[in-house]
Amino acid sequence: MYLIRETMYCKPGKVRPMVEKFIAMSKLNQQFGMPRMRVLTDMCAERYWTVVAEFEAPSLKAFEDMMSPDQVPADAQKKFEEIMTGYHDLIDHGKREVFKIEG
Repeated sequence: MYLIRETMYCKPGKVRPMVEKFIAMSKLNQQFGMPRMRVLTDMCAERYWTVVAEFEAPSLKAFEDMMSPDQVPADAQKKFEEIMTGYHDLIDHGKREVFKIEG
């Protein structure tokens, strides 16, 4: 099992809109059999205004499949795009980490 962590370093005052986007994305993901995302905000972190979304995948192949537009119906892709419209205006930068869960 793998843990995929998406970390977004938001611009000041833009954490809540990014959280709302991740929560909406998680709800949509679940409708298509994808895992629920945990959405976290910093209490104390390397940087202020940090938002993390993480989910699990059984394999790297499964993760690749989840990220493939071919795996999602066209109407869902449109909804994903609507949810994430403008997110670049909310963040300074971000990163993705993939961890193998050992226990």
